[in-house]
Amino acid sequence: MKKMKLLSVALLGFAFTVCAAEKRPLTPVESTVSNPKGPHVFPTLGTIERLDPALDTLLAQDVQIEKLAGGFQWAEGPVWVSKGKYLLFSDVPRNVVFLWKEGQPTTDYLIPSGYTGSKPRGGEPGSNGLTLDHEGRLVLCQHGDRQIARQEPDGKITSLARYYNYRRFNSPNDLVYKKNGDLYFTDPPYGLEGTTNDPLKELSFSGVYRLKPDGKVDLLTRDLTFPNGLAFSPDEKKLYIAVSDPAAPNIWVYDVDDNGLIQNGQVFFNASSLMPGRKGLPDGMKVDVKGNLWATGPGGLLIISPEGKHLGTINTGEATANCAWGNDGSTLYITADMFLCRVKTLTKGPIPGKG
Repeated sequence: MKKMKLLSVALLGFAFTVCAAEKRPLTPVESTVSNPKGPHVFPTLGTIERLDPALDTLLAQDVQIEKLAGGFQWAEGPVWVSKGKYLLFSDVPRNVVFLWKEGQPTTDYLIPSGYTGSKPRGGEPGSNGLTLDHEGRLVLCQHGDRQIARQEPDGKITSLARYYNYRRFNSPNDLVYKKNGDLYFTDPPYGLEGTTNDPLKELSFSGVYRLKPDGKVDLLTRDLTFPNGLAFSPDEKKLYIAVSDPAAPNIWVYDVDDNGLIQNGQVFFNASSLMPGRKGLPDGMKVDVKGNLWATGPGGLLIISPEGKHLGTINTGEATANCAWGNDGSTLYITADMFLCRVKTLTKGPIPGKG
């Protein structure tokens, strides 16, 4: 990257400091309007694969996958900000958090987003998973800085967790809050330039952790090869964890005990039979109010019942990274490789930071 210079930016009521990075060409998907005062009409992509009649209660027969923006290197970690009615999402290789709002161009929100060092590096340095805490502050998984961080109202970045047993994390990937304020996150090595064999790697495993509000970090499991996305069931008695391992592309489920620890792990869904001819692996996921899992995997976004039955797939045709509930909770935003997409659903999901 070229040498960065600091800029002070005020955006949608938030004042924060960002760095201007080398601009790489971005190819936003142009929207069209049916009339000057009418709603935006976006191009579409992909198909809906229906495997069970139960899917009709979750997705209307005429639903389409709208393509909202494009030209990204690897879009990830979307989160809806109810206060401003906009979506934030990461472009991991580009080291940027972007902001998308209906009717406006996609804009830079935070640069750098995950790597603030001065030494040039490659790989996937930027932020990955994003969420909001109970006060509505942005919380980021920062690959390059190898930490969980929070953006304060004045724009400053606070490190929340960088170490387990005095050893640096690999590269925190995705995260989810429990209602009591505990933050659960995964730590595969994807953000290290050499991934599993990187000489800077300090932990011999890829862990799943809990960060308590007092700063204490607990290791929940070290038994998963490449833990990635994670989500709680509506009653928070189960924790789902995606494993993005081509040799074992599974979604695991664990019981959550009264102390917030996990136990009795078992494979909830095995995606290996879907892999031939389809892009993608288990990655990010969200759960709706009915307990259905909306999980990225081979082909796009898999809709899986609480019993583990595959009801259908939102087939984007791209390697699909993550998703987030937005608007009134019934719109699902999807990051699919270079695209930001959305689908209107007949169900709803919780929105981080709301209320």
